[in-house]
Amino acid sequence: MLANITIEPGHLTLEQLQAIHAGVQQLALPASSRNIIRASQQVVQGAADGNAPVYGVNTGFGKLANQRISKAQLDTLQLNLIRSHSVGVGEPLAPEVVRLMLALKAASLARGYSGVREVVIDTLLAVHNAGLVPYVPSQGSVGASGDLAPLAHMTLALIGEGDMLQDGKRVPAAAALQKAGITPLTLGAKEGLALINGTQTSTALALHALLSFEPVLEAALVIGALTVDAARGSDGPFDPRIHALRGQPGQIDVAAYYRALLQGSAIRHSHVDGDDRVQDPYSLRCQPQVVGACLDQLRHGALVLLREANAVTDNPLVFAPSDTGASSSDHGAMVSGGNFHAEPVALAADGMALAIAEVGAIAERRIAMLIDSGVSRLPPFLTADAGLNSGFMIAHVTAAALASENKSLAHPASVDSLPTSANQEDHVSMATFAARRLQAMISNTANILGIELLAAAQGIEFLRPLQSSAALEQAHALLRQQIPAMAQDRFLAPDIEHAATLVRNGSLSRIFRTLPDLPKLWLAA
Repeated sequence: MLANITIEPGHLTLEQLQAIHAGVQQLALPASSRNIIRASQQVVQGAADGNAPVYGVNTGFGKLANQRISKAQLDTLQLNLIRSHSVGVGEPLAPEVVRLMLALKAASLARGYSGVREVVIDTLLAVHNAGLVPYVPSQGSVGASGDLAPLAHMTLALIGEGDMLQDGKRVPAAAALQKAGITPLTLGAKEGLALINGTQTSTALALHALLSFEPVLEAALVIGALTVDAARGSDGPFDPRIHALRGQPGQIDVAAYYRALLQGSAIRHSHVDGDDRVQDPYSLRCQPQVVGACLDQLRHGALVLLREANAVTDNPLVFAPSDTGASSSDHGAMVSGGNFHAEPVALAADGMALAIAEVGAIAERRIAMLIDSGVSRLPPFLTADAGLNSGFMIAHVTAAALASENKSLAHPASVDSLPTSANQEDHVSMATFAARRLQAMISNTANILGIELLAAAQGIEFLRPLQSSAALEQAHALLRQQIPAMAQDRFLAPDIEHAATLVRNGSLSRIFRTLPDLPKLWLAA
């Protein structure tokens, strides 16, 4: 039985978005939201029945806004808008992203500032609840005037002219709707525009990245701590007094995570006294400063995206007459603006890109440290018979290649702008690409961390019979369930794939989340 989420317009939580992303929820509107939806639609209907030019109701779009449309053609105008704007290319968006798009668009329209009929929102929810996934090509939006092309493809499926994605295959939407017992949507005045104006695709992509990266970052903390022990590093740099003096919240939290992960390590206890190294390399001792700064950036991104998920990003916006104090001549208003411009999402996604890249970059440096016997004091390249065996020499090269690729991908998308619509839309955010490219970066970082997990576990083998902390021994044992220690060179690619899966699938997160009395990452931030 799927659980129900009642979408309170303007009050979605990050936990609810996580559940929608996971696909385990049925969505519904509260009855209290329907009055304002109806009132807003009456304003649009009044404009459609009137003679004054109103953008999006009886005019063309973009540079064609000065073209008047006759009353007899208003519904055709909306249908043509969807058809003409369905110009996306590339691979389809993931089902998790499309589920969020459907939910976010319904939540935005349900706030009652877009002037659509209830049936529009009900159809969005019905498609979501039936488990249908509109086929939405991933490329073609510049993140201003809304995510026009991807949202148009989503809408094309709602009206029965597009396609759905079922079991990885593209199927006609009309047949899928009929099978689910959903009547294809017929668009009324302004409704096509309301469905495609907005930032729901870029926001969904960025949320997809945020939610996908959470277990990766938790795994990075576990693996980073394991590397500290493998290199016989000090836990002194995680002393809370150091971090309190700086006052950066992410740094304070990350130091606390490392203290908890390393607590009770016999490896650490074995070299508290008598170690002639004064300070560890930055990749060990500066983890709170680096990863903590990344955590702060990600938490900020989470707040921006949560606001955007609850926002009204349509244009023009519809303001119904006030329930109290309105004069009899107050028929509401339609006001043109620019809430569809996705600059907040673009900047948040760019910040997330930097954080994701840096988590991978410092992990690559820790791998380089582990294989360098002059620094780690472990056998060269983590192999007992170096020369005959190359050990982790080339696994590190792979990590370096991925870290370098992430540096290129981290170039900010938001600083680029290409004018569109004959210079009517002369500054755009590029938010959709800014968010879409994050998945490749997360994959790269997860693979880097998978390599580090293998290397750190191998380093621990050289310190036996000493034991690490209970949490880190659990992580080590989890890896060893499938991947034995490397006594001599072997085919490592399958090992890397398995370790990276442990990073991404939440296996290491479950170890992290058993640590007592520690702040969560951003779901609780």
